[in-house]
Order: sequence, then C-alpha cells, then structure tokens
Amino acid sequence: MKKVLFTILAMLLVVPTAACSKTASAEIVESDKPRETAPATSPDDNTMLSEGNGEFAFDLYRNLKSQEGNFFYSPYSISAALGMTYAGARGETEQQMADTLHFTLPQDTLHPAFNHLDLKLESRGEGAQGSDDKGFRLSVANALWGQKGFSFLPDFLDTLAVNYGAGLRILDFAQETEKSRLTINGWVSDETEGRIKDLIPQGVIDPSTRLVLTNAIYFNAAWQYPFEKDYTSNGAFTQLDGTQVTVPMMRQTEVFGYAEGDGYKAAELLYDGRELSMVILLPDEGTFGTFEESLNFTTVSDIIDSLTTNSVALTIPTFEFDSEFNLKETLSAMGMPVAFSGAADFSGMTGKADLYIDEVIHKAFVAVNEAGTEAAAATAVVMKESAMPLEQYEFTADHPFIFFIRDIETGAILFAGRILNPAG
Repeated sequence: MKKVLFTILAMLLVVPTAACSKTASAEIVESDKPRETAPATSPDDNTMLSEGNGEFAFDLYRNLKSQEGNFFYSPYSISAALGMTYAGARGETEQQMADTLHFTLPQDTLHPAFNHLDLKLESRGEGAQGSDDKGFRLSVANALWGQKGFSFLPDFLDTLAVNYGAGLRILDFAQETEKSRLTINGWVSDETEGRIKDLIPQGVIDPSTRLVLTNAIYFNAAWQYPFEKDYTSNGAFTQLDGTQVTVPMMRQTEVFGYAEGDGYKAAELLYDGRELSMVILLPDEGTFGTFEESLNFTTVSDIIDSLTTNSVALTIPTFEFDSEFNLKETLSAMGMPVAFSGAADFSGMTGKADLYIDEVIHKAFVAVNEAGTEAAAATAVVMKESAMPLEQYEFTADHPFIFFIRDIETGAILFAGRILNPAG
C-alpha cells in the first residue's frame, strides 16, 4: 500500500516550537553531516537555478490567474519545498517534476545550488531597517517531519541536511494525528512571526501520513525611500469591471527605476540596503487581461533590463491580504501528475516506491504601507502510505497591477502577486 507524502510550503520566519499539552513532542534525528556553508557551485549553475525558478514562478502565475481577486504567493518557497521532495524522486516521477519545476541541473548540482542561493538570501539586509521598529528580516527555514518508526534512507537525509539545513523531526502521525498537525502548524507560525497560522487544515494529515516537508520564508523590510504618511490620502482605484473603490494612496516624487513599453509602465522600488526590490507592472487601463495573458519570465526579465533611474512621481495604494492554495491539481495539470498517484516513485527516500504526494499546501501574506513591506509564505508537501533623470515621469497605480519582490543580485523571485482591488 502506498504511503502519503505531504509537501507544505511556507514563507515565514522559523523558530523551534515548544511542546505543550495540545502538541506533540518532536525528537530531532539529524544526519551526522553538517550543513555546507560554502557550497562549491559555479556561477553558471547558480544562474541556471535562478532562471529555472523564475520560469516556474511565472508558469505558476499563469495557472493561478483564473481565480478571482487578488492573490499572492512565494514561488521560491514552493520551489524549495518541492526541491527537497525532488531529492527522493526517481524515474518518470523525477523527470516530470524536473520538467514542471524547470530543474535543469542534475540532482548532485541542483541541491548545492539551492544551498548557495539560500545562504545568499540569509546574508541580506545587514544594517538595514524593517518596516517596523525592528531590523530587516529575510529568513528561510526548512524541516522534515517523519513518522515514528518509519525508515528513511541515510543518503536522502544527508542531502537535505547538507543542502537545506533540514533535520528529521519525529512525530507519531498514526497515534497522535491532531497533535502532530498542531506541532507543525506551530512551527510555521513561529517561523513567520505569526503571519501564517493553521497552514495544514484538519483532515489533511491522517494516520497514513508518513512524511511532511515544510519550507517557511519571512520578509520584513523598509523602503529605501519611505513614503510620508502626511501625503497619503484617499483616492479612486478603478477595478477590471470599471467600478471604483476608494483606498488610501501613497504618494512621493523620488528617484526610482522606471520603464515604459507597449501597453505598460514599470517601476522598481528599492528596499533599505538596496539588495532587494519590489517591481510593479502597470498595464494600460483596460488592457490588464491581455497583458497578464502574455506574461512570462522572458518578458519580465526584459522589462527589468530596461529599467533606468529617473525622477518618478509615484502613486500606489496601501494593501494587506493573504492567499491560500491547494496546488495538487495545479501542479498535476502543469506536468507532474505521476507524483500524486499510486505510480509515484520516491524510492530515493525509503529504498522502495511506497510514497506519493497527497497534498501541496501554500499560504502567503503581504502588507504594503508607507514604511515598507512585510511578507510571509509557507508550503507543505504531505506524503502518505500509498543615470541622472532628464525628465520626470508619472506612475499612478490606480488600476489593477502585477507586482513581485526580487533579490537583485541573484534575480531570485521571492514573492509575486496581483492587485485587482487594494481594499481586499
């Protein structure tokens, strides 16, 4: 009988969860190999990983855009959690996952490249400010949660320990199903400073669950040029159907990255420290659907390359919302259905093809205001048995737009989303 593997994706800050009467204690079984803090990867390998992750980010966007309203997600969190799962995939399962996730590197190179990128992200923000009274935070954490008494191959555990810093935390899904769920959710909440709660809903984990892989990412940064609250005032935002809502609009004139193209404007807002940025893509009013349909990583890369420093009179709304996705059907439709079926081969985890992915759950949160941005996300995979400005430009985001948060040096897309109604 096949066991079930859960992959839960999360983007938040990670903190160990203390045991209490409502949660299960989790013994940590660690590989004897420490995390590699200076992975031997080539610049070409690192570029291939970031570009592949970018391709997946916007493939996923196109598959999510049919849903209604605003949405926000962390393609990096999803790629990292599924990257850990991919370490145990073999045969057709491995090939389908590689094609869907745009993993073009071989396994022995891919995971060190993920490690290199993760360590780069952890180094960001030294001396920079957060959007609150605390400092800049960009934190990525990984954990495995395995069934008590269920055996996993040492090579699999070594790969995840060396490249992802993920130890195996032992839970008893069979006898303490609900307590195990609450323990994992508590870890995710702690890692995301309380922004992602109840990631795994009741009923998802059951006695047949054998492994849960979690990734959490949390981001909190001040703008390089904060907005003055005194300049924020209510303004009209025109929705796709032509109706208007009144929302707080932030305003400032400053030096930003700016580009114009056929049917769109783009602006780049740096965060304090100048290592990360938010890029806003503003299609011409009435053309959002056409622009969104054509969006892909190549288009986005070309727009980023065309950004130049200019004086920009910038107007954007404040917004705050969260999104939740069950990605099983989406990822299957994108090209990896075998991983979710009884024919799945994750023998690289246990030595036998006895696991399949049951669910991929993702939650994300974003808040944008005058001070900066706070963002968090989480993913879980659950497996069960079975230049000087020459002129001033105007950029007024008073109609639907697409935005993403990126690491400038590596090009990694950490978060992406769209705003159809800033009021929610």
